[in-house]
Parts: sequence; C-alpha cells; structure tokens
Amino acid sequence: MTIELPGLPALSWTHHEDKHEHDGKTLVLTSKDNVDWTNDAAGAPAYHTSTSLSFDNDGPFQLSARVSVDAPRTTFDAAALTLWVDEDCWAKLCFEYSPQGEEMVVSVVTDRYSDDSNGPVVTDGSVWLRISTLPGDYAYAFHYSLDGAKWNFVRQFRLNTSARPQIGLMSQAPMGPAATARFSEITLLQNQIADARDGS
Repeated sequence: MTIELPGLPALSWTHHEDKHEHDGKTLVLTSKDNVDWTNDAAGAPAYHTSTSLSFDNDGPFQLSARVSVDAPRTTFDAAALTLWVDEDCWAKLCFEYSPQGEEMVVSVVTDRYSDDSNGPVVTDGSVWLRISTLPGDYAYAFHYSLDGAKWNFVRQFRLNTSARPQIGLMSQAPMGPAATARFSEITLLQNQIADARDGS
C-alpha cells in the first residue's frame, strides 16, 4: 500500500499497516497495543512489532516535524522519526513518555544491539524533531527544537550498512494500549546541514 502526503515521496509501511489519517496539515498515526522497536543491549529478545510509514531517499535530506502524543500516555509510548534498514540496523528519534511520567526526547541507534539514550525533558506538550544527513556516506544527526527555529543537538552517528535506510514516521506503545501520535509541519529538504552543533 502506497500513501501520498504533501511534500513527501510516496510512503509505505516498513512492517504491517497501522491506522493513519491526514487532513492536509497533520498526519495522525495510531499504533497497535504493546508495539516497539528494540534490540535490547542486555540480550533480551529483539522486538520489531511497531511499523514506520516510510519513504526512500538516495541523496542528502533533512526531515523534520512537530510531534505530540494524545493523552492519556503510557510508559515509553512515543511519536518518532525513523531510519530503517533491517532488524539489526536502524535508528529512531522519539518524543517519549518516561517511567517517571515525563515527556522527553529519546534517541536509539542500533547496530545489532540498541544504544538507547535519554535526552531533555519537554514540558510544552509537543516538540520538533529532525533527522539530517551529514557530510560523508551514511552519517546522520538527530536534533530537537522547542520553537521550530533553533535546533538543539542530540547526537550524530553512522549506520553500519551500505544500504540506504528508509526514512519515516512512527507511533509506538511498548507497554500499553494504542498510542496516537500527531505529526504536523512536516518538512523534507533535499540538502544536509552544514554544522550539527551551531543551532541551524
């Protein structure tokens, strides 16, 4: 199934189809219950039950969106921007709900096992997330913004692959009922940032 959204290439699901709606301004993705992507670093079984609405892109890019998740929220539910190659090579930048009941930016980069890192707590109810390419093949940066203008550095990393990842948007609900994630102001630029740490 191919889905058309303004300003993006044709999208398709990385895994199963999930519920989605688009009103011309906001994409709404509703996950199934108890779904996630994780390759646990401690050796628990890998888990790839969530699905990303994704597109292919061969060149430099910046994908950004303002994201939120409908209340009530459950632990680790999230709206996420994703990179997916296969079950052992992927990354996601999430607006996630912590076990302490806080909304925060969380990033995960997976090379067989997941490197999971908590970022800042966000109190505004929504946040802008961005995935960008960096100079050099297969290098990427994650950023977040509180206003959609000044971008704060989360991490840079390289995916250990010769394949181009699919780029996407995802809703996850690892420990609860379906999560409804909202993506607005979705922007795809066909260029890369010049400096990952200068706020641009």
